[in-house]
Amino acid sequence: MYINKAIIYGNLTRDPEKRALPSGQAVCSFAVATNRSYTDKDGKKQEQTEYHDVVAFGKLADVMGQWLKKGRPVYIEGRMQTRSWEQDGVKRYRTEIVADNFQFGADGGRGGAGSSAANTVAASNEAGTPNAPKLPDYPEEEINPDDIPF
Repeated sequence: MYINKAIIYGNLTRDPEKRALPSGQAVCSFAVATNRSYTDKDGKKQEQTEYHDVVAFGKLADVMGQWLKKGRPVYIEGRMQTRSWEQDGVKRYRTEIVADNFQFGADGGRGGAGSSAANTVAASNEAGTPNAPKLPDYPEEEINPDDIPF
């Protein structure tokens, strides 16, 4: 069995670019920056930043294009894919993460915990974002697992 799985958590380097394929399917592309800190052989703390190209298709692309913004943290799961094309007689390559799943990251104090899509949508609704979907009213009390019928 072979595994092609990519998991990253970082900040968007630009607003997502959403467009449609000739078939009408939505596609969204953006880049995510991840940081790594380490101590070099001289004992100095070093930081290294990597940039990852991410692409999503279909409904996932619609949601990402609507809610993700430059600078916001995001958790992405997907698979690595390399595509190639020829430009001016030179063969070019790009390796991207094709997103299968994502979660909003912590919003840095802009409206609560922000670690879930519902919290981010709720924070946007409170800020008066036009055309934002209204969330259902959830009960305030905790759910008791014994009350679940299955």
